[in-house]
Amino acid sequence: MNQSPHRPPAPRHMQTGPIRTGMVKTSQMERVQTGALIIIALAVVLFLLVQARFLLISLATAIVLFSLTSDAINFIARQRIGPFRIPNTLATITALLLISAGMLTLTSIILSQINTVLTTTLNYAASLPRAVAAMFAWLGEDVETSVFNTVSSINVGSYLSTAAGGAGNLMSATVLVILFVGFLFAERIWFSTKLVALAGNEEQAERVSRIIATIIHRVNYYLLVKTGVSAITGVMVWGVATFFQLDLAVALGILTFVLNYIPNIGSIVATILVALVAFVEIGEPGPTAAIFATVTVIQFINGSVIDPMLMGRALRLSSFGIIINLAFWGAVWGVPGMFLSVPIMVAMMIIFSQIPELRSLAILLSREGLPEQEEAPHAVDPMSESIEGADSTDRNENEAQPQQPDAPQKEDDAA
Repeated sequence: MNQSPHRPPAPRHMQTGPIRTGMVKTSQMERVQTGALIIIALAVVLFLLVQARFLLISLATAIVLFSLTSDAINFIARQRIGPFRIPNTLATITALLLISAGMLTLTSIILSQINTVLTTTLNYAASLPRAVAAMFAWLGEDVETSVFNTVSSINVGSYLSTAAGGAGNLMSATVLVILFVGFLFAERIWFSTKLVALAGNEEQAERVSRIIATIIHRVNYYLLVKTGVSAITGVMVWGVATFFQLDLAVALGILTFVLNYIPNIGSIVATILVALVAFVEIGEPGPTAAIFATVTVIQFINGSVIDPMLMGRALRLSSFGIIINLAFWGAVWGVPGMFLSVPIMVAMMIIFSQIPELRSLAILLSREGLPEQEEAPHAVDPMSESIEGADSTDRNENEAQPQQPDAPQKEDDAA
């Protein structure tokens, strides 16, 4: 009888040891490759953000303006004058013309004030080093002399030429923003159709639509409140500067209005600039201290009392996150990035809160660790729901209107 010799089976750890080691090495390599790809992708995105900043800033501004006026257009388009309803096209064209006129007018005013500031700065450039050095006289003569020499070494002409060049690009940026807004208005009637096609089904499209509506509602509310508070602050600063007979009273009011859109540090910079201009023009510490104290009180009341009271829980953004976001977008896009930092952060927090893998980032960006719920259609404000729903409602009404005369015929056939 032939009996094949039986070898004892190898221990289990000897069988799976090389395989398990190979799987661990493969997993580690995949993690390293994934990390490297993420770093490369972030570097490419950052490079594109910096290189295409002029185009992207104009596009972001156009999207903000479009979201501000979409709700108003939908409201106008639903109104009726007797038996007639205001056409959606007419409401869109009217809104676009108003936006164009407002932006061109505002740009012209800003450019004229920039020209006034540059001219006045050249006139006071000679007395600027002595005025700034006098502010540090209480620290000693050596410190005053050092500050005087430092300020005197600054080439004011080069900074003024740079500022003039940046102001020259403002008008071209305004025209580009108007063009972007016009094309967004032209495409708005197809947004719902494209969203369904991109999402793949109506349920997912409705979820994305709720997210967009929430972002639009939050950003619009923030911008409306910020515009009102900044306008009141600018008018009050203009009144203070006019009372003390400053030459740049109008420019200081407009500058305060614009800088207050920059969160946290904008009001501080505006207050320091007002005090500096007052000291250079007046040259006396008493009136300068009075102007500085008055403007500081105005900024504190409007920025720290009225603004948070009106905002309430609309934003729910972390103060530290706002500073980090402000620094990042300021480094990438400069001063325009600072203005857009809060709207971008609002959009990021709401989007991250809807993605389970990124919800931890939304918690870090939120003020109380309570971002938007992942599935909460009832939490969305009805006003925000009308933003994305008005277009589809108008189209459904237009499609249903030709079918109304056929309804009695169908009932007769059924009878």
